[in-house]
Amino acid sequence: MPRLKKNYSLKSYNTFHIDAKAKYFATFESVIELKEILKSNIYSNNKTLILGGGSNILLTKDYNGLVLHNKINGICIIEDNKEFVKVEVGGGVNWNEFVKWSVSQKLSGIENLALIPGSVGASPVQNIGAYGVEVKDTITNVFGLDIDNKKNKIFSNQMCNFRYRDSIFKTHLKNKIIITKVEFRLSKTALNKTAYGAIEEELKILNLNPSPKNIANAVTNIRNRKLPNTNDLGNTGSFFKNPIITKDKYNKLQKIFPNIIGYKISENEIKLAAGWLIEKAGLKGYRKGDAGVHKNQALVLINYGNASGKEIINLAKQIQEIIFDKFEVRLETEVNIL
Repeated sequence: MPRLKKNYSLKSYNTFHIDAKAKYFATFESVIELKEILKSNIYSNNKTLILGGGSNILLTKDYNGLVLHNKINGICIIEDNKEFVKVEVGGGVNWNEFVKWSVSQKLSGIENLALIPGSVGASPVQNIGAYGVEVKDTITNVFGLDIDNKKNKIFSNQMCNFRYRDSIFKTHLKNKIIITKVEFRLSKTALNKTAYGAIEEELKILNLNPSPKNIANAVTNIRNRKLPNTNDLGNTGSFFKNPIITKDKYNKLQKIFPNIIGYKISENEIKLAAGWLIEKAGLKGYRKGDAGVHKNQALVLINYGNASGKEIINLAKQIQEIIFDKFEVRLETEVNIL
């Protein structure tokens, strides 16, 4: 069995830097290696956790089983025409490195998702999104291995059941499919989606015209100012989802809180800014031991050094209770909690 390790620290494999241990740990660099692992006694006799960049997970205890780390690399152009390029990307490729590659090729579609931590293989699970773009907008197919029958599977965009921060891999197929590679359709025409957030303002400050590369640079600058670097402070980016409420409820809240931030997503649904709710509740910069709310972005929970996973989740529960008491809005976590 390739690269098997025992009682292995996961501290460098999760962006919260929680020092939990795995009973067994193995990496795989190909589907062949993955199948070899899945045929082993170690796999048969233990529960299994698939780990990519560890940017969407909170470990609250040691993992008494087998942790598999995806290291399948490679970026391969499979179709190239006047309008777009289709590219297959290994599930173990770092997401931001893929964004950098895309803009270096003057391709458009994922530049607004620059600097999101994690791996390409994790991107469809969460349907990652930022600054008015979701990864589902560019994914054409997701390739995976069925854990039960060890067969290769292909999921079209429609089959993935993409929704806000959600997909079939997070629901019906959770722990049933290991994503090995993802196929993207990237535009040769610059999409230049700059209306969301502060992208237009940042481009003006930088004296740059919209382009995939310039938008990626603008987003990177904004994120670096607002969000802590995971190398400096443990975090998973946005810890909570932006809650979706009815238009009636939004109108009622707006009468009490005139400055409340909401985005219309349908005729009867409004998406609230969870960071605004947390900040309005006076929790921005709040700290309890080594667990805290980031001083610049209230949506981000951070590990100042030695916080345990349980301390982080206790802080999250405290925030959820305070928000519900103040706004009667329930915050859902965006991260997977183990």
